[in-house]
Amino acid sequence: MKFLRFLRYEKPYIYVFLTIFCITSAVYFTDSNRSFTWSSFFYAFLLSTIVLIVFFIIRYLQHVHVIRHIKHGDVDPLSMEGEFAQSYIDKLKIEHIRELNQIQEKQKDHYDFIVSWFHEIKTPIAVLRLLEQTDMDPNSIREEISKIENYVDQALYYAKLDSFNQDYDIQKCDSIRIVKETIKAHAKTFFSKKIAIHIQAESLVVQSDPKWLQFIINQLITNSLKYTNQGGEITISVLESESEKQLIIRDNGIGISQKDLPRIFNRGFTGETGRTHAKSTGMGLYLAQQLSNKLGHYISCTSKVNEFTEFIIHFPMDSDPYLFIQKTHDET
Repeated sequence: MKFLRFLRYEKPYIYVFLTIFCITSAVYFTDSNRSFTWSSFFYAFLLSTIVLIVFFIIRYLQHVHVIRHIKHGDVDPLSMEGEFAQSYIDKLKIEHIRELNQIQEKQKDHYDFIVSWFHEIKTPIAVLRLLEQTDMDPNSIREEISKIENYVDQALYYAKLDSFNQDYDIQKCDSIRIVKETIKAHAKTFFSKKIAIHIQAESLVVQSDPKWLQFIINQLITNSLKYTNQGGEITISVLESESEKQLIIRDNGIGISQKDLPRIFNRGFTGETGRTHAKSTGMGLYLAQQLSNKLGHYISCTSKVNEFTEFIIHFPMDSDPYLFIQKTHDET
């Protein structure tokens, strides 16, 4: 019980009270007259005062000892509130260490990403320099510039990931229109690799941020283009149910192994495909999933090696909660 714990810390004061009581009683019973006299009263008062002064000195020394050793955490609190304060401080220390570890982990992730990003972007820049020294093929130049733009976009959106709530605008947008714009931007790559594109839907209206959604779709299509061989095909389709809308991006590329599949959305994960067939920062799919989650969507993936890879962006059928939050914030 808390009251018993309280009494445990108040034992010194109880002992002082009992000591003073015993001194007063002893003075009274040792008085031969056993009646009130001023001399006996002052004698008992003097002894009680001495006991009280000694008690305060001892308590002062105990407090000084605790203050000197409180940083080391090897002293016991002198009061119940001190115990609770110590417990609260310990919790704050644990939370501080946890947050510090998270910050250090983020800093390490940022450093790893920047290092890999610099290595990755050097490749198209080197190719462009080689093209300068030869007969410059406009298609090759556009392809390398497109790669640079994609890497720059990844760095930009990665930097904005933590401040997402300050830069989004949920509205109704046509995801198929965004798909067509993205495909148009990659038209030269489709043509050079002779990859066929099949869009099996006219429209799919969803609630999202058009700018962020375009980045997400671009990462998925870029991934499909990267790992689809010459003469392959990419199919875009939609599916609507009572609970959600789905935008499906399917290719007949090299696929993803089953052991890598659960980890493809992890930060910096490249897997066998990324290590064997192309250099990769492992950030594209990670960013796509993170941004999808912040928008109230999510991405799933199924794949079979040397047969297909299928990405599905799942949009909720009901009103997006972020839209309601945003409208409420604007009204206030």
